[in-house]
Amino acid sequence: MKKLIGAMLACLVAGSLMAAQNPEITTDTGGIKSERGTTDLATEAEAAPMKNFRKDGDLYDRQYMHQPPLIPHDTRNYEVDNKVNKCLACHSFKNASKMKAPKISPTHFETRDGMTLGEVSPRRYFCLQCHVPQADAKPLVENTFKPVEALN
Repeated sequence: MKKLIGAMLACLVAGSLMAAQNPEITTDTGGIKSERGTTDLATEAEAAPMKNFRKDGDLYDRQYMHQPPLIPHDTRNYEVDNKVNKCLACHSFKNASKMKAPKISPTHFETRDGMTLGEVSPRRYFCLQCHVPQADAKPLVENTFKPVEALN
């Protein structure tokens, strides 16, 4: 048994060394494309162009029931951690009207047990878990999704 395990390890090491010496070895992706396009992983690809985000403006329509609202602006460099939440600088009840931003939903103050808190519930504090910014990016795969008729 020890000889078998030793032989298998030797084969794995030899295969790894051969692959490392020959970066031309590629694997077939089966037609799946990535953000890198057809550039092999061993080759350094050009950076993708920056996506354009809409300036603060009209809200996006929702496509299905209970969909979290989409963010109509860039959130790059927004600090959201257990001490600071940049989103609340504009969307808190205190600042929303002054900043002309939508107020955070009252549901974000409820615990899973239904208790209402005086501040945002920890389970709803990390906004970017559910709310995502929208950019002018082309889809990576074809999308045939149709929104719920009641929301049109």
